[in-house]
Amino acid sequence: MLHQGDAVEFLAKLPPESIDCVVTDPAYESLEKHRAKGTTTRLKHSDASSNDWFSIFPNSRFPELFAQLYRVMARNSHLYFYCDSETMFIAKPLGEAAGFKFWKPIVWDKQRIGMGYHYRSRCEFILFFERGKRKLNSLGTPDILDGADSPVINAARVLRGYPTEKPVSVSRVLIEQSTQPGEWVCDPFMGSGSVGEAAVVAGRKFAGNDLSAKSLEITKGRLISDDELGRIGF
Repeated sequence: MLHQGDAVEFLAKLPPESIDCVVTDPAYESLEKHRAKGTTTRLKHSDASSNDWFSIFPNSRFPELFAQLYRVMARNSHLYFYCDSETMFIAKPLGEAAGFKFWKPIVWDKQRIGMGYHYRSRCEFILFFERGKRKLNSLGTPDILDGADSPVINAARVLRGYPTEKPVSVSRVLIEQSTQPGEWVCDPFMGSGSVGEAAVVAGRKFAGNDLSAKSLEITKGRLISDDELGRIGF
């Protein structure tokens, strides 16, 4: 199931407790600050927003986002929320206020440093929230995802891809930790559809949304090329 529109409005249309896991990467506000200082200069400028690829989702909307996420997620389920070190301190208490239990930040080691200033960033955080109580499928997975503990994980930063694109293999680890085959995975900020690809390759069903028509086009093409169109509801 793929949809184009506002993330919160998309979630509001889903039935209560219908999603088994959420893996998502909102276009958080601090991306604008980093871009202004030259750390994400590859994002193309437009008059409508800071770039031609996606619109920034303001921090002020996090409360309504977390409220809808809590509503649509199953009673025993996991939420994975990609963010940077600045947004982490904003998102964590708001997720908890919505009813989620926060466990810890998982570190994604990108293998390569990015552009920047001060200490150059080589990692990103994935906030691990829980609704209810659900056991992970494996207790042997570390909280640093860098590929060192599994030869099948390519955790390196995606180069020359969609802006802020995440590796399929990293999202697949999260999905396979927190769901069973046939369960629903959702990404309301799907971008180029890497979480969707991870979900369908792992045998899960996928519900994805993005505000960008380009995102929808890329995601459809990506999943069609993987011969997964029928498995996502088209």
